Amino acid sequence: MVQRMRRVSMTATKGLASPESPGQVRAASGGTKFRPEIQGLRSLAVLMVVSYHIWFGRVSGGVDVFLLISAFLMTLQFVSRYEDARPVSLVRHWLHLFWRLLPAVVVVLLSTLAATYVFIPRTRWIEIVSQGWASLFYVQNWLLQRQVVNYYAADHSLASPFQHFWSLSIQGQVFILWPAIFVATAWVCRRLNLRYRAVLLGIFGLIFAVSLAYSIYFTAANQELAYFDTFARLWEFALGTLVALLLPYLRPGLGLSSVLGWVGIAAMLSCGAVLQVQTAFPGFVALWPTLAAVAVIVAGQSGSRFGVDRILSSKLLVGLGSTSYALYLWHWPLLVITLVWIGQDHADAITGTLIVGASLLLAFLTTRFVEQPLRAWRWPEAKRWRLALAVLVCLAVAAAPMVQFGFQQQAEKNIIATQDADDNPGARALLPGYVDRVGEGARTLPTPEQLPEDWGRLDGACIGDLRPTDPVLFAECQQNDVGADAERTVFVVGQSHSLQWLGAIGPLAKEHHWRVQAITFGACPFMTETDEVGDECNTFNRNVREHIRIHQPDAVFLVGTAAVPDSPDEDLTWGLDELVGEITDQGVEVIAMRDNPRFSFSPSECAMASGVDDSRCRPAQSSVLAESNPLDQLEGTFTGLSILDMTDLICDGTACPGIVGNVYVYLDDNHLSSTYVRTMTDTLSERWFDATGW
Repeated sequence: MVQRMRRVSMTATKGLASPESPGQVRAASGGTKFRPEIQGLRSLAVLMVVSYHIWFGRVSGGVDVFLLISAFLMTLQFVSRYEDARPVSLVRHWLHLFWRLLPAVVVVLLSTLAATYVFIPRTRWIEIVSQGWASLFYVQNWLLQRQVVNYYAADHSLASPFQHFWSLSIQGQVFILWPAIFVATAWVCRRLNLRYRAVLLGIFGLIFAVSLAYSIYFTAANQELAYFDTFARLWEFALGTLVALLLPYLRPGLGLSSVLGWVGIAAMLSCGAVLQVQTAFPGFVALWPTLAAVAVIVAGQSGSRFGVDRILSSKLLVGLGSTSYALYLWHWPLLVITLVWIGQDHADAITGTLIVGASLLLAFLTTRFVEQPLRAWRWPEAKRWRLALAVLVCLAVAAAPMVQFGFQQQAEKNIIATQDADDNPGARALLPGYVDRVGEGARTLPTPEQLPEDWGRLDGACIGDLRPTDPVLFAECQQNDVGADAERTVFVVGQSHSLQWLGAIGPLAKEHHWRVQAITFGACPFMTETDEVGDECNTFNRNVREHIRIHQPDAVFLVGTAAVPDSPDEDLTWGLDELVGEITDQGVEVIAMRDNPRFSFSPSECAMASGVDDSRCRPAQSSVLAESNPLDQLEGTFTGLSILDMTDLICDGTACPGIVGNVYVYLDDNHLSSTYVRTMTDTLSERWFDATGW
């Protein structure tokens, strides 16, 4: 135990990002200790994160270890200041902290934006810039929550290169909250003569218990949202704080220390391989990697030649620890941009090795030539206003290209506003007798940057007598603002392919004073119950059917066939004949639309990159749709069934191009753009009235 208690310097470690500076950090027990094994633990954790992301497409649990370590070190710092009666300025602490964190962020952010400009399609630029803003201001996890991002999606090439900033954002938020708690508690303890460490144990014990309970509940209810939730992660920070507060009283003997260290490392390394984090994190299962890290921290420097701390304290791992922050910053954007560049959805062994090597090199260069020189620069630290200025300069430098992008987008909108309707005829260009009057230099609509958001929509949420009673239906419901005196009421149901037809149905309803309500659910076609979809979709469709039965609209619009990507194997949606019979027996008409073609790539993006005439961007119609409309087999079977087929205004008779009439046809690989659908309004109106007899 003499070796474990000697007073020597402790190199600061920093989790993903550190509130500490290199050098000495006083231990909570008084004095300072060099803890190289924590530096090595951090290195091991970042290697887990990088390797699992790049080679295995899984989450390792390494980030959870980072979160715990960052709180552990922060607690040692503030408790030491209190016990030494050193004053703390919260504002100065926060400025100092972000001055230390931002330079590396700025370098990676600017480099990623530059690579985005060169390698990533313009259709993704708005999303990436918005995530750049969120990353810069440490709110990326909240943005990903709103977007319900699947962090485990197999195709990493479609992920945002800033997606990994979610954990840094949570850390940044805690780096603001935790010091405020430490300082406020110190103020109360001094005035009421309370024991600082005991009060902190009570506060963070409560945070740990409440946050863990919330995390378990939220993870079970909605794991994708819980993954990015700040409060669902607070218990991990609280655990690190509790360990730091109790560490002086946790003194395992030599043998137990060795066992704890090895058990902790074994558990930490096996976490990502053994656990299905896709459905479990950050609930109670995340105790596995965090408690594993606790075991290593408590084991400390065992003094045994068989202790795991001998490996963690090696020059290689301790040296890598100094670059771990930059390594975490670099590895994900390098992975995403490389996959986009080479056209793959995951990294093979060779590509992954090259990405890891490049990440290590860039991390070393960033640390050596950005972080360390700025850390040694004393001018900003001399006065608070200088620190504030330094932080503002970092923010301004990173924000400059994103601000410029915003100005360019507005300028593009202003140009488009001056275009004539003949400049973007869209589907009208496929009508017989069309005369091309597109002006020279006319912009294709929508802009590539706006294309991914070109979804069909109505004016607002569902209100009034048609408001669904089911909360899930209400959340997915929208309707136009025509009053109850509407001439007809039409329900649009199904998945997002039905939703896109609102681009034409909306103007049609406005012209004829129809009330339209859309209740659609992504990836959930309107069908009878089947094991082909999940329980959520089956429940949703049951509730939609009940909603139709209760409100008896004049008609129900749906997409009645299901096209298959890059295949003519198009067929009726499951149970369509049963649904049509059920609805028409209630005196409600059914208007069934044929599905649009689907692809394994985006024809619009292909046309942007290679030109609309490139054969790769205009697959043969026979290769993506059945020879005849599968809905035709229901013709005359049901009174009240009307069939619509707009294929001749989507494909030109032989091929299905990505641009028609100077309008992008698709917003991705299977959804029509709302702008293009809007150009079919007049023809849809004619065919609608011909089919229904309205």
